[in-house]
Amino acid sequence: MKNIVYISLILLLFTACKPTSNIVTSKEVAVKKGLYTEPKNLAVSEVKSAEKKKKNQNKDLTQKQNTSKKTGGVNHKNDEDIVIESEDASYLIKQLINSASDNLGVNYRPGGTSKSGFDCSGLVYSTFKKFDITLPRSSHEMATVGTKVDLSDAKKGDLIFFINRGRRINHVGMVVEVSHDEVKFIHSSTQSGVIISSTKEPYYNRTFVQINRVLM
Repeated sequence: MKNIVYISLILLLFTACKPTSNIVTSKEVAVKKGLYTEPKNLAVSEVKSAEKKKKNQNKDLTQKQNTSKKTGGVNHKNDEDIVIESEDASYLIKQLINSASDNLGVNYRPGGTSKSGFDCSGLVYSTFKKFDITLPRSSHEMATVGTKVDLSDAKKGDLIFFINRGRRINHVGMVVEVSHDEVKFIHSSTQSGVIISSTKEPYYNRTFVQINRVLM
């Protein structure tokens, strides 16, 4: 009986002291945390079909890039913003997150847009491109697309921007989870490649700049 008690205490101590981390570096960990599920074979075709149906219903709801460069900031919602609404947007966002998360663990590569390596904007650009949404190629230009929202209003699928050197935006990721005052985002970091990080981490909390919503 005493042996059973000792073993139970040891197991309890081990699990209580097991370290946890906000950083997700692999698909296996993302699956366990509920951030990623294997994408269905027909996911892309289903999304395209939904988008086509939406376009037929309302020509004003199209996927267009905001090309206005009058200011360095983000414009308010207008006819040139990328707009996908309600049910279509919800389904599309799930597929975007799955598609990006499928690259967890891929190395960082300057100018990269494939599984051989991604830079930060390359990951976001290629992810959206899979679903026929063309964003600007650089993080600085991406920051001019869509509608700027407060960090407290962040939602899955939003773009999150940082300045880690210089004076202008030079890093971007995509929001994959929001809980209370924490935002988790997938991005390609120079040191770790494609990972999921958190705004709770001091570095990203310090370098955070803004969040843009491109899918309504």
